[in-house]
Amino acid sequence: MLGIATRGAAAVALARHAVPTFAQHDASRDVTMHRKPIPSSGEPLPVIGCGTWQGFDVAPTGAEYERLRQVLLALFDAGGSVVDSSPMYGRAEDVAGRLLEQTRTRDRAFVATKVWTSGREAGLRQMEESLLLLRAKTIDLMQVHNLVDWRTHLPVLRKWKENGRIRYVGVTHYTSSAYPQLEQVLRSEPLDFVQLNYSIDERTADERILPLAAERGVAVLVNRPFGGGGLLRSLRDRPLPSWASEIGCDSWAQLLLKFVVSHPAVTCAIPGTGNPDHMRANAQAGMGVMPDEAMRRRMIAEARF
Repeated sequence: MLGIATRGAAAVALARHAVPTFAQHDASRDVTMHRKPIPSSGEPLPVIGCGTWQGFDVAPTGAEYERLRQVLLALFDAGGSVVDSSPMYGRAEDVAGRLLEQTRTRDRAFVATKVWTSGREAGLRQMEESLLLLRAKTIDLMQVHNLVDWRTHLPVLRKWKENGRIRYVGVTHYTSSAYPQLEQVLRSEPLDFVQLNYSIDERTADERILPLAAERGVAVLVNRPFGGGGLLRSLRDRPLPSWASEIGCDSWAQLLLKFVVSHPAVTCAIPGTGNPDHMRANAQAGMGVMPDEAMRRRMIAEARF
């Protein structure tokens, strides 16, 4: 227990000092994407990545496919690296793998995917298929998707990590209704990552899950940083607050992403997109000044969330 507490304290300290906050702004760093350390290794990870759900489920030819090539190049050119996929996402793994191979950018990517099935043998087959589709000898992060049969899969993932087939082990979910089970897994299992939903209007993870991840020294990937898309739609006709410029935001999407990645326990947000312009704009949210705690409270209060 002492070791866990020590690692947790160190992880919180690292996270708190990983990015300049509103009170510590240095304009000279505005063009570099911030990075936060993965607590279990210290490896720095850029704070904005790209999710592939829906956007990458396309045929590997044609205009849509070519736009996705530009999405990945925009991510990497901005200093990002995390590309998150799953067998659940249709053709996304295959498309991501093809593009990384064709653009020769695999060494710039932190590739994350998932196992999403029940049973040990089915899980093994699915993970082997993911390696083939992603054209990868090693997956950076393998996650148990939505905690499906996690008791079966986690021992296999740890063995794959020992054998060098994956680098990190994690679990995921996308809804706060799963937090009691997610908390159980975080407390009982050694993990490198947890992926969960968190946004300015869905802050339930603040109560127990994010503090627990920091305590346990577990990196946090955030899915649904825009509240699943409905949040941006609800803000579409509202003017951007005048104080948004103080933290370098010129869109609601950037403001919402900065709120997420400025949380001390959050390592990286992975908004999904198939639009290169959106990817470039999202990446900008990982640069420059970040909200401190006072500014985060102001964002919640003045944005009425």
